[in-house]
Amino acid sequence: MKKAALHNLGCKVNAYETEAMQQLLEQAGYEIVPFTEQADVYVINTCSVTNMADRKSRQMLHKAKKENPDSIVVAAGCYVQTSSEEAARDLSVDIIIGNDKKHELVELIENCMNQKKNANEETEGVDDWKENICDINEKGRAYEALSISRTEEHTRAFLKVQDGCNQFCTYCIIPYARGRIRSRKAEEVVREVETLAANGCKEVVLTGIHLSSYGLDHGDNLLHLIQEVHKVEGIRRIRLGSLEPGIIDENFVKELAKLEKICPHFHLSLQSGCDATLKRMNRKYDTATYEAGCKLIRKYFTHPAITTDVIVGFPGETEEEFEATKEFLERIYFYEMHIFKYSKRKGTKAAVMPDQVPEQVKTERSKVLWALAQEMSEEFREYYVGRPEEILLEETDEIAGNVYFTGYTKEYVKIAVPEAEGEENILVKGIVTGRISADVYRMENIEKAE
Repeated sequence: MKKAALHNLGCKVNAYETEAMQQLLEQAGYEIVPFTEQADVYVINTCSVTNMADRKSRQMLHKAKKENPDSIVVAAGCYVQTSSEEAARDLSVDIIIGNDKKHELVELIENCMNQKKNANEETEGVDDWKENICDINEKGRAYEALSISRTEEHTRAFLKVQDGCNQFCTYCIIPYARGRIRSRKAEEVVREVETLAANGCKEVVLTGIHLSSYGLDHGDNLLHLIQEVHKVEGIRRIRLGSLEPGIIDENFVKELAKLEKICPHFHLSLQSGCDATLKRMNRKYDTATYEAGCKLIRKYFTHPAITTDVIVGFPGETEEEFEATKEFLERIYFYEMHIFKYSKRKGTKAAVMPDQVPEQVKTERSKVLWALAQEMSEEFREYYVGRPEEILLEETDEIAGNVYFTGYTKEYVKIAVPEAEGEENILVKGIVTGRISADVYRMENIEKAE
């Protein structure tokens, strides 16, 4: 039996596509082995969100070929899409597959194997790479048909429902890697969720490159999709990927609050709490819009988890602008904040902007916001001590010498129960009694949830 190994770099959309490619290989008769083992085929789903991501992608391609020089190394995804000629010159790479071509993986591997077998003919190898790189920005491009029937996590499945982005933020290369917005039809998503539920999955996370744009290309919208997924029997929880502030209006939040399966865990992209910085970033909202959205969420949900991303040291960010961001973050109050130091991305407008912020300044600002994030996160979690909660158990963890089953509340707070009282992929309820590690809390008086 031929062996294949896969490695994913980047976002949850990439992770979904990697799972889909793995299942295509399994259906074609491949045995899937860990990436650290010898395989006949290595598939690296690359990332290009930063220059560092490009470099990591190249490193993994080289690592695969070093592991087995006779193997077929497949470079797929965003790095290939944005740097196709560079990838084609890489001697470690046998096949390159851009975005929207991953469904052809098995056929392309078989073609390459047949060429390598025939030593009497010249092998095209990666010389025919242009056939596998589509014009990702072509108007009217259809959504690529990929799907999964199960998930490696068993309890939670990340489900890609949308691709592409029309926002063109000045720091971001992704619109050039992923193309214009396009979405799956709701009925196709529902069918996949039904299959996942039949195979035991209890929680789905709807995700996309720009999830808030779902359905705009075919007359649908994200709220309708969520309502349809909510009808699927067996699914107990629905989470949403990253949302843009503009989608958060009264009707959207009010209707979500009617759906008992919705997890009140909202990741709202912010990037900066200063309007001048947001304008330079070409973000399509201001801080007033963002704050109004957070107030709406808190109006309809009790103690919802609101999380975000923040970039420090964006070109031109003065000390006053940074302080404005810090004050805004303190006022909004987040469960979690992912703090990123601005990093130049070749090919973006921000990379050539004047007034680039020194690395040392970015580091200091990052430390300040990281400390604030830790403080707010701990305060948010402490709210649950002494309260009844329900968690979906996922796996066993050893904490302070004891073994527990751990899982998450709907707000994504990690909770532990004694191993003897837990079981993978079941919902339990009980009283949160206190913290047992930096970010894990214990539950007692446990019973199965209906």
